[in-house]
Amino acid sequence: MNGAERDTEARVAVLVDCDNTSPDILRYALRVVAQFGRVVLRRGYGNSATLTQRWQQALVELAFTPCLQFQYASGKNTADIALALDALEAHFDQRADTYCLVTSDSDFAYLCRKLRERGATILIVGEAKTPDALRNASDQFFEWVPQVVASEDAQSIKSPDADVQKVVQKRRPKMLLHAIELLAADQPEGKVGLGALGQYLKRTDPGFSTKALGHASLSEMVRSYPELVVSNSGGGLWVALKERGPG
Repeated sequence: MNGAERDTEARVAVLVDCDNTSPDILRYALRVVAQFGRVVLRRGYGNSATLTQRWQQALVELAFTPCLQFQYASGKNTADIALALDALEAHFDQRADTYCLVTSDSDFAYLCRKLRERGATILIVGEAKTPDALRNASDQFFEWVPQVVASEDAQSIKSPDADVQKVVQKRRPKMLLHAIELLAADQPEGKVGLGALGQYLKRTDPGFSTKALGHASLSEMVRSYPELVVSNSGGGLWVALKERGPG
């Protein structure tokens, strides 16, 4: 990569709320942010009770700077405040323009909104418990699912269905039809580009995932709707609602 390419590459800050999640989430978070740009800042925040041996080992191994915060008074979360202040400082100093917060704590929703108001891109990596208030304050939400490690005794007893991969039922939510109807209203031919549709769905629901709905891709998903027509024009895919017959 030459200097010019690096100058245009997004600079990503990964800030981890260690009090709110497990060290196992770190590798997943780094895989997620790799698609958005170069990670220039890696920090993990927690108090003395949180940043014990397991967290210390994970942070050091993955080149994170541990940010140990002492509590000056009972009930005060100094680690959250330090994370928020460091994020704002990094943005004001123009050290980063994309922020990945690794947390499920909705207290960070206001920080996300303030950073977005100033032009930053916000990614959240959290667990299923992450409230909508935080999910919707981000540009994109990524849900981490903890891996269940079976005990040696459990592994020795093989279930008859152990080799059968869990099949996710394919679903066709109505919200996709509503999105196409809305986007196509201003188009002369009543068609919506697949790329524009995908961007709209991510903006309205940062946690939107075709795989979670049982589809390998958005193109496969729209083709599964009997109400839609998919066409290929100008090297891209376009989607439109089928015309309703009379009566």
